[in-house]
Amino acid sequence: MFPINYINTNKCINCMKFSSDIVIGLEIHVELDTETKLFCGCSTANAEPNTHCCEVCLGHPGSKPVINKKAIDFALKLALALNCNISSQLIFSRKSYFYPDMAKNYQITQYEIPLGKGGELKLKSGKPIGIVRVHIEEDPASLVHEGGMHVAKTVLVDYNRSGRPLVEIVTQPDLESPDEARDFMRELIRILTYLKIFDLNKGIIKADANVSIRESGYVRSEVKNITGFKEIERALNYEVERQRRAVKEGVHLKQETRSWDSAEGITRELRTKETEEDYGYIFDPDLVVTEITQDMIKKAKAELPELAQEKVEKFIEKYKIDKVDAEVLSQHLDLAELFERIAKKVEPVFTARWLRKELLRVLNYNKLTLEKSAIDEKNLTALLKLLIDKKITPQIGRKLIEDLVLTSFDVEDRVKKEGLAAVSDTAELEKLCKEAIEENPRAIEDYKSGEEKALNFVIGQVMKKTKGKATPNHVRKILKQLVR
Repeated sequence: MFPINYINTNKCINCMKFSSDIVIGLEIHVELDTETKLFCGCSTANAEPNTHCCEVCLGHPGSKPVINKKAIDFALKLALALNCNISSQLIFSRKSYFYPDMAKNYQITQYEIPLGKGGELKLKSGKPIGIVRVHIEEDPASLVHEGGMHVAKTVLVDYNRSGRPLVEIVTQPDLESPDEARDFMRELIRILTYLKIFDLNKGIIKADANVSIRESGYVRSEVKNITGFKEIERALNYEVERQRRAVKEGVHLKQETRSWDSAEGITRELRTKETEEDYGYIFDPDLVVTEITQDMIKKAKAELPELAQEKVEKFIEKYKIDKVDAEVLSQHLDLAELFERIAKKVEPVFTARWLRKELLRVLNYNKLTLEKSAIDEKNLTALLKLLIDKKITPQIGRKLIEDLVLTSFDVEDRVKKEGLAAVSDTAELEKLCKEAIEENPRAIEDYKSGEEKALNFVIGQVMKKTKGKATPNHVRKILKQLVR
């Protein structure tokens, strides 16, 4: 881990000049979605505790680590996606510390020369957040404190996690609110999922946040191991208020490391903040220097997909869709790609509106992702064509899309067999409208008296008679002609 107080200028954060009330920097650890660990062949799949470990990830004498090439490829893509300058060599160091989560008493990481440095990520607002460095390291073991860290009398260690590949992203202290920190995490995860190097369902992503406020002279606290969008905003809001309260009470803040207790909703002091010298970094003699060639960089660049923010711009310019629709559709790569394929066959603005409002509504209701749903591109396209050609009503379309999410079927065949086509025969609709007028004289009188809403009730009765197969606007037009 490479703390925020060592940035490009090599100046302590407390010595830097800030103008905002709140200063936040993040150190984010992301588990890369590889099948095996960073330096050995042990599986990264979930299993019974201490069953996926070997002499290498446990650091037994004589064991030799071998780098996982896929982890390098994934980390290189991320560094490029964050617009980092790429180092010409991949060099690993040993970070010495004595704790149960690292059996060999040191962690293999990058210190002196990170894989990437000097990058940038833009928030949704467009504000750029500087990236100090992107580097690769191994994950420590998992520690289980039964009953909570501060009350547990014992700790259990699961070395299955020890040695899994992590990439750490360290930001400049450019974030000025907990909300911006949450937005940064959201944008970063979008990049990770677009690159397909992180599994959102099972992968670990956690943040250490460095927080300081103007009132204290920017004396920094590091809050460790925060997980989730809501949790990072919650933890930072608490820590900012804690520091402000302490200053008001005349407490002299000190640079320290704190833990986030999500159950209690508070941060707790762990220790006085250590310096990098405390870790005794040395180059790892068991790992040879790996050259990062221009061919490797070119290959990684060629494999980079169009990222979410690029898609938003393209959707607005090329397809002329609303900015909000573009942002929502680009949240997930599979949805963005589905939109682009269908937009070639069905009017894009109409397609975007239905995917954003109706498809996502049904997926969220059923707690499904697009990938795990039964949605079939061919049948969804057929449904949208029927809608835009007014061969079925929006009400029928909503019912069909609700069914399509759960099971695949031929939409046109269903419409034909079940008689779901829109009722457009004016004579038939006039007959049904006359019946509704006769059956609801009170509503008609109210409408004639100036209560426009009363007509909506009569329209609803006609819609029932057509089983939702009539267009409400068509029914309204006929009713108004009949009751003039």
